Amino acid sequence: MSSEIGLVGLAVMGQNLALNVATKGFKISVFNRSYEKTEACVTRAGKEGLADNLTGFKEMGDFVQSLQKPRRVIILVQAGAPVDATIEGLMKHMETGDIIIDGGNEWYENTERRQAMCAEKGLLMMGMGVSGGEEGARNGPSMMPGGPKEAYTHLEHIVTKVAAQVDDGPCVTYIGPGGSGNYVKMVHNGIEYGDMQ
Repeated sequence: MSSEIGLVGLAVMGQNLALNVATKGFKISVFNRSYEKTEACVTRAGKEGLADNLTGFKEMGDFVQSLQKPRRVIILVQAGAPVDATIEGLMKHMETGDIIIDGGNEWYENTERRQAMCAEKGLLMMGMGVSGGEEGARNGPSMMPGGPKEAYTHLEHIVTKVAAQVDDGPCVTYIGPGGSGNYVKMVHNGIEYGDMQ
């Protein structure tokens, strides 16, 4: 059975967000450059009773092919060159209308450059700030998605369930076009770090 969403990058944030998605009842495929992290995530999912909802892959092509169309892939890798390399790898296997979501702390202008590059290939790309650290990723983060509205319409039903929930709803909303999601996360981090001083 195909997965509703995929996630690349299984360090602390990625692994916990993947388990959160699986806990909320969505089927998720996961991939990491080093397969050991994929195996660790799959093992943890099994221990948490989530094996039916989380599937790990050793090859990126198989990972992409496991996803329902339009494919939705969240990237949670280190900002900069690793994001570019991951997008380039995904683009080899993705098709027109598929969606890439960068969930890392990326400079918004890099996101906009990548959005233009993806658009040339017929892909949609979003930048989505994710706040809450390890615990938030596992139990409900605040998320700030920005980019093509069309892409968000294919993601909204998932992120509204995965996000932290408060009395007046989920801690996620469509921020706007371009790199606005990453920009808002940058402002959020500035306020948070200033407050911690």
